[in-house]
Amino acid sequence: MSHAKKHRTPWLDDEGDSPMVHEYAAQLGGFMDAMADGKVDKHELEAQEARVVALMKAIEPELDPALHEQVTRLLCELSAYNIMHTFHKLLEATPKTKFRG
Repeated sequence: MSHAKKHRTPWLDDEGDSPMVHEYAAQLGGFMDAMADGKVDKHELEAQEARVVALMKAIEPELDPALHEQVTRLLCELSAYNIMHTFHKLLEATPKTKFRG
């Protein structure tokens, strides 16, 4: 009896050099709804936090201590990367000319 290998969503691009997280996040319904008007209100942020907490509660008990530490570090590094990526994109979108009044 053969078992079909479950599909795994790749974490990195085809070259293995860039995380695919931003591409996947852009496909999430809650994210798309929150970003549709160009702002994130308190309720949208709370809803996203609730989704994160629910996933953490489901996944954390399944991890052995060593893997738990690695996933914890991954989550922290990913959070830092997301903040840096967003900040970088915002700076790229800012006009480069100085106002001379």
